[in-house]
Amino acid sequence: MNPLDQLAPPIAPPAVLWWPPAPGWWLLALLLPLLLWGFWRLLRRLPRQAPRRPADPAGLDPLRQAALAELAGLSKPYGGQPAQHWLQQLNALLKRLCRAQYPHEASHVLSGRAWLAFLDSRCPAAGLTRWMILVEGAYRPDCRLDDKAIEGLYLAIDTWVRRHV
Repeated sequence: MNPLDQLAPPIAPPAVLWWPPAPGWWLLALLLPLLLWGFWRLLRRLPRQAPRRPADPAGLDPLRQAALAELAGLSKPYGGQPAQHWLQQLNALLKRLCRAQYPHEASHVLSGRAWLAFLDSRCPAAGLTRWMILVEGAYRPDCRLDDKAIEGLYLAIDTWVRRHV
C-alpha cells in the first residue's frame, strides 16, 4: 500500500464570483453618486470668472493706455534734430512695459538683437527687428533720423504696445 493513497484529495481553488460584491463595494456604489452630486453642486456654487471687459472702447488695459499716453507725449526729433534722447526714452518705455507685463522673463536685461527679437516674439506685427536704430542709435555720437523713419518707428512701437501678447 502506497502512503500517498491515504491522503485526502486536493482541494480545488474556489471559483471567483463577481456577484454579489463584498460589502465594501456596496458602500462605494452608494457613495459614488452622492460624491459626484456634491462635486457638481460645488462647481455650480463657485464664482465663475467673468470675461474681461475692456475699460475703454479700444479694449486696452490701464498699463497700455499709460504707455501709449507716454509715447504720445515724447517729443519727436523732427527736422534733423539729434535722436539719441528720443531713442533712449523709447527703449526705457519698452523696458518698463516689458518688466511689468513679463516679470519672469528678465527681458529688461536684454540688449541689441536679443532685445529686438524678444519684442518681435511678443508682437511680430510690429516688426521691430528691422529697427536696429532703436538699440544702436542711443550710442551713436550724432544720430539723426529723417521724418519718415521717425514716423515708421513711432508707428511700430505704437503697434507693439497695442498688440503685444
